[in-house]
Amino acid sequence: MTGKLFVIGTGPGNPDQMTPEALRAVEASTEFFGYFPYIDRLNLRPDQIKVASDNREELSRAQAALERAAAGVNVCVVSGGDPGVFAMAAAVCEAIDAGPETWKTVDLVVVPGVTAMLAVAARIGAPLGHDFCAISLSDNLKPWDVIEKRLRLVSEAGLVIALYNPISKARPWQLGRAFEILREVLPAETPVIFGRAAGRPDERMLVMPIGEAEAERADMATCVVIGSPETRIIARPGLADLVYTPRFLKDTSR
Repeated sequence: MTGKLFVIGTGPGNPDQMTPEALRAVEASTEFFGYFPYIDRLNLRPDQIKVASDNREELSRAQAALERAAAGVNVCVVSGGDPGVFAMAAAVCEAIDAGPETWKTVDLVVVPGVTAMLAVAARIGAPLGHDFCAISLSDNLKPWDVIEKRLRLVSEAGLVIALYNPISKARPWQLGRAFEILREVLPAETPVIFGRAAGRPDERMLVMPIGEAEAERADMATCVVIGSPETRIIARPGLADLVYTPRFLKDTSR
């Protein structure tokens, strides 16, 4: 008899944005595997065990969690945001796919959560109000030329784009290059939202046109949302501007 393996997300960082279902999974689990800043967001009991690891150890973390679940332990794998969006649910499924047959019998429960682009969108208005996509700018798991191709195609298709992992000390140039590619297609006035730490005390929301967008405005805590040619800004005297993409788009096929 195996234990149960929960895969949860803590949301963007505000405790209020962690779902009740995820909290119930925490209550039901004995051992917790995750990147240490995410595990530290949880209020665990003395009898619950943390097994923290570095950010680039996703597959080995998933394997270790599966071993414990296969041994009968109720385990929780912890991600930030939503566990299925650039996070641990895919790593757990990959480990199951390549692992021993016993791992395929583990009772796996992936709990949906609030991902960064949803938190940023809610804080700024409704930029994801029509068709959109999410792209990670990290080339740790895919070639950079694939990222460039996708950026061109989705901008030509008129999609709003949420960029995850936009910049880091090891990758300081990629967001700037992404802006260069998108400027070849998008109007200069297209809104760009730099949504940093949405919902946390150090939250910062900044909106500027893509023609003026600077990569230095972002860090790894930032989700960058790039509007489509249809995305609009509503100026509100004395209040923060709203950014939204209309639900009804013009017919551009004629």
